[in-house]
Amino acid sequence: MKKPFLKILFICLIFMQFSYKGHAQTGQVTIDSNKDIDKLLEFKKDTKTIDLYKIRIYSGDRSGAENTKSQANSLFGDWPTLMEYETPNYKIYVGNFLSRLEADRALLKVKKSYPSALILFFKKEKNKL
Repeated sequence: MKKPFLKILFICLIFMQFSYKGHAQTGQVTIDSNKDIDKLLEFKKDTKTIDLYKIRIYSGDRSGAENTKSQANSLFGDWPTLMEYETPNYKIYVGNFLSRLEADRALLKVKKSYPSALILFFKKEKNKL
């Protein structure tokens, strides 16, 4: 009775050994892609964003930011004024300028009232303007 059981066990072990080695696969994958695809992806990424220059005129506490924003609205009514909170300060930005030259010209006007003003560069999504 033991002999047929051992034969079957031995045969099963041999089949398991061959099946284990038979399913192992090795290989190397190479991807040949057109270099223009990378250029197109970069172009698509750039069409979704826009470069903006803004002038920061204030960075500090909330009450000072609100006062500065109301003063900036009266002084520079033709430019949008934005108040943002960046921990731990409130910041006031003036304008949405598309070129650095345009922002530099505006900075000369802003510096008369806010000598510590500076130009900052932003990349914004077109749909969030």
